[in-house]
Amino acid sequence: MADAAAWTQRGPLWCLEPPGGARPHGAGLDEAGLDEAGLGEAGPGGADRLEFIGGSYLAATPQLSYRRLLEAFSLQGWSVRAWSYVPGFDHQSQANEAWRSLRRDRLQGEAAPEPGQRVLRLGHSLGCKLQLLAPDGGRGCAALAALSFNNFSAERSVPLLAEMGQQFGFRSEFSPSPQETLRQVAAEYQQPRNLLVRFRRDDLDQSPRLLEALGRRRQDASELLELPGDHLTPATAGLRRQLLGAWADDPARQRQIERLAAIISDWSRERE
Repeated sequence: MADAAAWTQRGPLWCLEPPGGARPHGAGLDEAGLDEAGLGEAGPGGADRLEFIGGSYLAATPQLSYRRLLEAFSLQGWSVRAWSYVPGFDHQSQANEAWRSLRRDRLQGEAAPEPGQRVLRLGHSLGCKLQLLAPDGGRGCAALAALSFNNFSAERSVPLLAEMGQQFGFRSEFSPSPQETLRQVAAEYQQPRNLLVRFRRDDLDQSPRLLEALGRRRQDASELLELPGDHLTPATAGLRRQLLGAWADDPARQRQIERLAAIISDWSRERE
């Protein structure tokens, strides 16, 4: 995997560039040197862009919690941007903040995208919700991959805080609420291409409900994919190494994460 030293921080964003700054040579290219979308091999600075928002408190340090997953995407040719945050009750405000941070980075200096570059949004758990609530309605990306979509109420997600909120008079439910989130997705979210990934042993996943809401829109092209694993599958390998050291690496989990990144990369680069 990529060297940890390759990670850099710009404000709330953790950034990682692919080896050589481009898509792996020949990845997805036909005999004419074009990929399935008719784009040539990316040159320096021309790597496809991955914009990631993690779930709950894992997202405070995405360069550690999701290191293995994001570095696997980097090796697939993606220029990675991971937004770090501590979750609160106002999810719409945090979605707006994430969108502004990622957009600002995208438009500044060397980070500005070149014609033909793809922007893939990726979320895990609560991060899926924040991606769906982006103020541009998903128009600023080519697709969204949503891992383990979670849309529970505050009472179920953080019962102690919800109880304290009711007792002391501060906000005790997420905004928008779970019901309002799905209504808003069905009415306002514009991106047709969405890959929802559900892990088989994930009791927190609510991807089928999201798929139903997305399906109410005209020209929806969303898909649901079920894979082995649980709610922490996207983060586990990085956490194990960070907490226990290199000896705790699980090659099977590492292969699982690399396969996940490859599946999403291949899907995102299919001809629209």
